[in-house]
Amino acid sequence: MSREFDHPFASIESAQEFLALLLDVVQDATQATTNDLQVEPDSASRRKDALRLVLYKLDKLEQHLSSSRRLLNDLRTLRRLLLDERASAAGNTKAS
Repeated sequence: MSREFDHPFASIESAQEFLALLLDVVQDATQATTNDLQVEPDSASRRKDALRLVLYKLDKLEQHLSSSRRLLNDLRTLRRLLLDERASAAGNTKAS
């Protein structure tokens, strides 16, 4: 178990898990900020502007995280494809 903490991104799957957790936190923060924005009085326009900026940045971060998850998924698929091809090539060589 401690070895897992020494290298938290030792595999594509562990990086995917991390991004999923991070995406959940970003979505929670977005919801909390949206709630804060809704209850903010109109007199605090500077604070409302800041909250809107926070929502914008959280949205951008969520987009980047989603894109990164897709990239990791593509890499995982390619790794599986390459490893299966190697295993098939090794099997064909032994059969000859």
